[in-house]
Amino acid sequence: MDTSYLFAVVIPIYNKGDVLERAIRSVLNQTFTDYELILVNDGSGDNSEEVCMKFCNNDRVRYISR
Repeated sequence: MDTSYLFAVVIPIYNKGDVLERAIRSVLNQTFTDYELILVNDGSGDNSEEVCMKFCNNDRVRYISR
């Protein structure tokens, strides 16, 4: 389903799996909810993709891997 949001928050990711979950939760815990969270993984070699996949079931989260 394509949903329109007021704005997008983009988190670029490269080998930051150790702090990524905290960053994602920080955005998702905001009281304002009319946004889309876009996670862009630029070929990380750590567990960043694993962390991102935990949040992909949320309608506001989109994951892009390069």
